[in-house]
Amino acid sequence: MIPSLPCKMLLSITILPFFLASPARAESPATPPVYQDLNRSFEERAADLVSRMTLEEKVAQMQNDAPAIPHLGVPKYEWWNEALHGVARAGAATVFPQAMGLAASFDPDMMLEVATVISDEGRAKYHEFSSRNQRYRYQGLTFWSPNVNIFRDPRWGRGQETYGEDPHLTAQMGIAFVKGLQGDHAKYRKTDATAKHFAVHSGPEYNRHEFDARPTERDLYETYLPAFQALVQEANVASVMGAYNRVNGESASASQRLLLDILRRDWGFKGYVVSDCDSIEDIFKYHKIVATPEEAAALGVKKGLELNCGKTYSALINAVKQGLITEAEIDDALGRLFYTRFRLGMFDPAAQVPWAKTPYSVNQAPEHDALARKAAQKSLVLLKNELLKKEGTAEKKPLLPLKKDLQSIAVIGPTADEVMSLLGNYYGNAGAARNDFAGHSRCGFVQHAGALRARRRPGGRPRRTARSSSDRSAISPPGRQFQ
Repeated sequence: MIPSLPCKMLLSITILPFFLASPARAESPATPPVYQDLNRSFEERAADLVSRMTLEEKVAQMQNDAPAIPHLGVPKYEWWNEALHGVARAGAATVFPQAMGLAASFDPDMMLEVATVISDEGRAKYHEFSSRNQRYRYQGLTFWSPNVNIFRDPRWGRGQETYGEDPHLTAQMGIAFVKGLQGDHAKYRKTDATAKHFAVHSGPEYNRHEFDARPTERDLYETYLPAFQALVQEANVASVMGAYNRVNGESASASQRLLLDILRRDWGFKGYVVSDCDSIEDIFKYHKIVATPEEAAALGVKKGLELNCGKTYSALINAVKQGLITEAEIDDALGRLFYTRFRLGMFDPAAQVPWAKTPYSVNQAPEHDALARKAAQKSLVLLKNELLKKEGTAEKKPLLPLKKDLQSIAVIGPTADEVMSLLGNYYGNAGAARNDFAGHSRCGFVQHAGALRARRRPGGRPRRTARSSSDRSAISPPGRQFQ
């Protein structure tokens, strides 16, 4: 039974048109319109479909919750979906270790397996939802993962979403993740991966909507950009998400240097750019780069951002009337969005799309659970094998390995027996979620046929100490842990 779900100085450039829009034309009953002709390229089909829309219809399609266009046979589509370490927020799914844990495996091959499972489950969910005409948030094929920002300050609330502090490791894990999500079919893409948040977005959270990151050129190119470049050039990532913050005075979501000069001109990116949610609103509301929503929306499109998570792009209609942007520029941007929908197979017969028959039962399949367990085991890291003084002597010996006849172990900390901390954020319903203490009391338990007895010191109610929009104020453990 499927659970019910809640409904950065370089020369500037101009984006070359995605397509040359052709005017809508009448077809004879025996000739299908170009956008319905399976023998035409996705670029041609996207161009034709966009050319048949009114300005109002085009603008609505450039926001994450895109409505249906019945007279063209275009179904509603919600672009926002998450798959950081498993398909998130869409019912039952295999939940893998949080991204930081997966990175700790130092195993890109395993990451490819993990992402392939995620895309299998994502495909199954999408087709099941679509068969019921359910097209809501977290039910689509465009996943806003992975997070390839660099984690240098342990207080940053979103560090757990990343692959850590090393640009090379981040790039290698990200490449594997993107390839697993998107597949390797010559014509269709399995799902879309999104490299986020571009760029120099590594905290703090409290002022992320207004602060201006000013890295040195060396730090920009050695620290913050390499992973994004690798995902674009080596993994052909479908999408890139612009960040909330400014970078050297420009909004990262409407940046000539980042989006046009570096991403498209220097790296050859051919996909689409999506805003972080309401980052286009931030351009006028908090960054004060422009004064009105119309100016912010026009700036976003002109600087290379096609899809707005939020509502600010609705101001594009007035922006056209005010002469801030042309309808042709909107057509160019929207063409990229419909190209990806065509490439995902959304307008083609199910028989032609390789994954259309993926059964819902792949979600939490036994082999997927086994891979999640393997990933959890490979994520374990020994930080330090403490030298302890042997009782009655000056001799010191390592704590590990433990003696087999040990009678008790204290497991201490606010996350010692707390499933939410294992789930992290952006997670799915793990079903029978468990940790090593499952089935035992929090105050004491016996396992391994009485060979091991463990106790947990009460440290206050377990809680999540960091998340999106919230940083840690310090890196020390809660006070009670020192009692």
